[in-house]
Amino acid sequence: MDIRPLLRSELPVPAALLARWLVGKTLVREHRRGRISGRIVETEAYVVGDASGHAYKGKTARNASLFLERGHAYVYFIYGCWHSLNVSAGRAGIGTGVLLRALEPLEGITLMSRRRPGVPVPHLARGPGRLATALDITRALDGHDLCAGGPLWLGDAARPRGRIGTATRIGISRETDRMLRFFERGNPCVSGPRGLVL
Repeated sequence: MDIRPLLRSELPVPAALLARWLVGKTLVREHRRGRISGRIVETEAYVVGDASGHAYKGKTARNASLFLERGHAYVYFIYGCWHSLNVSAGRAGIGTGVLLRALEPLEGITLMSRRRPGVPVPHLARGPGRLATALDITRALDGHDLCAGGPLWLGDAARPRGRIGTATRIGISRETDRMLRFFERGNPCVSGPRGLVL
């Protein structure tokens, strides 16, 4: 599959615009066992001053990648059991990001299935922890430039995207009313309550 890498200059700011824009784009993992890719079908924005965001209390060793120029990976370990992948979304020094919540598998489905055995294809990367597990994304990729190729990068859309839905974010306890979750309506790979994917 021929996927054009995205340029940093193409990535819009601020985070809410980037989160919406990334729906339909492609995430590519150049794994040692082969290429894995998927269409981004669900995102969440964590904006400047957002009390639910990891950058809210300032820059630390753990969240430093959120403060990089837009288009870098911020990978963190959560709940003691899985990783999550965010894309830094602001200018350098401004802590803001976009959580990639779900992918529609395109390439490397066999490789994804080996990491998540017995799981139906639409559920292989349905949810941020499953996404990171299926693509073997760990803290080793934290800070990686997603606009520079290498083991993990962002690509243009493999096909036109469908209509975009907007909803409140999932799994947070603060600022729960913000409409900062974006998804491709009707896509079975979208996570969360099924009523929100119609």
